[in-house]
Amino acid sequence: MQVIPHQLLNSEHIELWPAALLRARGSHDARLLARGDWLMRRKRDGRYLAVRLPQGWMPLVTRFWREPGVDEALGHLQRLDQLPRLPDAAPLPLHGLHERLAALGLDADDYATRSGLSLVAEPARLQLAGFDRYRRPLWLTAGAARQWLRMRQAAALEGVAMDAISGYRSHDYQLGIFERKFARGQALAQILQVNAAPGYSEHHGGDALDIGAPGEAPAEESFEQAPAFAWLQRHAAAFGFAMSYPRGNPHGIVYEPWHWRYHAS
Repeated sequence: MQVIPHQLLNSEHIELWPAALLRARGSHDARLLARGDWLMRRKRDGRYLAVRLPQGWMPLVTRFWREPGVDEALGHLQRLDQLPRLPDAAPLPLHGLHERLAALGLDADDYATRSGLSLVAEPARLQLAGFDRYRRPLWLTAGAARQWLRMRQAAALEGVAMDAISGYRSHDYQLGIFERKFARGQALAQILQVNAAPGYSEHHGGDALDIGAPGEAPAEESFEQAPAFAWLQRHAAAFGFAMSYPRGNPHGIVYEPWHWRYHAS
């Protein structure tokens, strides 16, 4: 039986996903994903580039090896193949992020000063922490994944149900949120009240997740009325989690009772 990897290998331009965890985009892809162990995915648009089969890499786009970052991603995978229990890797560099923020009309230094938020680098590796409400793989750092699963189980033993809405998000994903909201006519200042600027979201670091409860709308202030929120207020600190954006927080971000971050002791 095929062993499914439980890590996401991250690089500046490319992610390497366990193939079995991704949704096929047609019958051809389905057959390849069923036979492969890793899939190479372009971060900026989610395009599937190639699948690793027992006999080698099968391209899903022509000349995939010319994609930026392929050599870096393959080197990362080679190190994992040689030593499955790799020590923690350094976070990814922040090359080019200031230019991308400028394209949104945002001065990074001014934003950091006004918001009090810091740039957050992406981890080089993330751990599978189960699945979110929408059956998407939930990726977190190893410590956050372990403690989220323990915390959720502890709540369940007390009859309190909670689920994850989302975990790790790349800089590219956050940029996409802004681009979609611009397309709907929202102004930059309006978006920044709800979403941190790309590069400044705690979700980039893999330690933060949005938590919900069955039957509750996701990412709504009404979550504070749910038994899950009351349980988190009493017990989350014991598992290393804290709410990042209470009412009146100094960052100018709206009250987010659903957003919790793991702080390693």
